[in-house]
Amino acid sequence: MRAIYEHAQVLHFKCFLYRTAMAVKMASISKQPGGRRTIQFVGKGGKRRSIRLGKIGQRAAETIKARIEVLVSATVTGHPIDGETSAWLADRDDGMVEKLARAGLVPGREKSTLDCFLDRYFARRNDVKPTTLVVWNQVRHSLVEFFGRDRDLREITTEQAEDWKASMNAGGLASTTVAKRIAFARHFFHAAKRYGLIRENPFIGVRMTGVLPQDRVRFVTRHEIQKVIDACPDAEWRLIVALSRYGGLRCPSEILALKLDDVYWDHGRIKVTSPKTERKGKPSRIIPLFPELEPYLLAISEAAEPGTVHFITRNRKPGKRSDGRECNYRQRFERIIRRAGMEPWPKIFQNLRSSRETELTQEHPLHVVVEWLGNTSGVALRHYLQTTDGDFDRALKKAVQPDAKSGALAVQNAVQHAHAWNRTNSQTSTPSPCECDTLRLDAQ
Repeated sequence: MRAIYEHAQVLHFKCFLYRTAMAVKMASISKQPGGRRTIQFVGKGGKRRSIRLGKIGQRAAETIKARIEVLVSATVTGHPIDGETSAWLADRDDGMVEKLARAGLVPGREKSTLDCFLDRYFARRNDVKPTTLVVWNQVRHSLVEFFGRDRDLREITTEQAEDWKASMNAGGLASTTVAKRIAFARHFFHAAKRYGLIRENPFIGVRMTGVLPQDRVRFVTRHEIQKVIDACPDAEWRLIVALSRYGGLRCPSEILALKLDDVYWDHGRIKVTSPKTERKGKPSRIIPLFPELEPYLLAISEAAEPGTVHFITRNRKPGKRSDGRECNYRQRFERIIRRAGMEPWPKIFQNLRSSRETELTQEHPLHVVVEWLGNTSGVALRHYLQTTDGDFDRALKKAVQPDAKSGALAVQNAVQHAHAWNRTNSQTSTPSPCECDTLRLDAQ
């Protein structure tokens, strides 16, 4: 029985190969009056199908016939098509792809205009955070405004992508904003390439320069931040400012996610939940319970009512301006800074985080600090670490006031006799190198 079963399996496989070979071999070109041509083939299930090419040369028809044979083979066997055929498909117009789809050779192509594609892509990505979607829509508005709502994705070239970048620079956008928008556009068009809508990503060759300009970098001192904390309206805002400056937490995402149970008082640790790094496999990190944070954490923890989950409860949503419009955290924080008698600095929350990372790297190794703040060494060096006045002060102090050990060595070296020029001369009659006619070549 087993031999009969194996023989039947072999016959079934041979029949499958025969049907596949016949399907590929049976593709043919027929010519109609007026130079119109049609390709006929046997598709999946043995059904004969036709694709009308219209008025076309024989050589072009032969090229299309060869591609159709590959598609027929892939359809019958269930194997994916090769990269060359995928690229050929990406270059076909919607009419040709629609004919192939009706013949059952390829899935139907969705309309590939810029606006329609972004509509569909955003709808698919229901896994992104609402704040990310806000930024995506800003990039979308910029793309649609520059290229046009009905622009075919395949018509956008790298040169035009460079022009889009130049228009954003001319519009006064910061280099970091431009770089971020280019990165998101590159991401969108990479998805379009995966879906077979375009052959190449035009934004791959666009250079991104996302370094924060020096006039946007600001080290916020402890004295300044204490004045701001004192001007805060309540304990929650004092904690928000303290967590941003002394904990290096991202505001508002990481601060709003902080729970009362995330502070391990006995172990001196804080668990920070990070929505930003969650997709990278790091949903949370552990940081020290810095002494600067303790009084502000305790103030809320001790006053919390039973059942309270988060540290920040009343200030979880943006407030209202006097004119009735929404006021976000940055705007509210700027009002607090002005109440403290100062002018708001650029990137008010990022510079607080940057100031803390700069402080910590002066006392701890960089790999430890980036683990605490949830970024990488490259990001820290490019966007966060700053040179402060304190660095210059320490350098000058060290130069002017050497320590006791180095000073003693300097005195000792100064009073020592010079070494003998050679082994026979005495130290009292040692000539200087300038007084010698020749120098010993072996004295190195």
